[in-house]
Amino acid sequence: MRLIFKILSLPLILITWVLYGVCRLLVLASGVILGILSGIILFAAVVLFFKAGILPGVAFLAIAFLISPYGLPRLAAWLTGKIGGINYALRDFLAS
Repeated sequence: MRLIFKILSLPLILITWVLYGVCRLLVLASGVILGILSGIILFAAVVLFFKAGILPGVAFLAIAFLISPYGLPRLAAWLTGKIGGINYALRDFLAS
């Protein structure tokens, strides 16, 4: 019975390995692009504070935070780490 589960886990290991690699690449690339974009939006938020008022400035600050390295990219990196953990757990199951 355990042999059947090990055979069934092989495609899952391959899928999680490919998914983990693609996600890592996307997280690294998007971190750079979104970091630059968040700086531009932060500058726009400061300008909006003086030109349009408080509410549009705060809205742009919230958007800048979400796309900064502490917002959505951090969540994507955490999820990528979880996929990697699942991959390593499946490999440990196969090795035992």
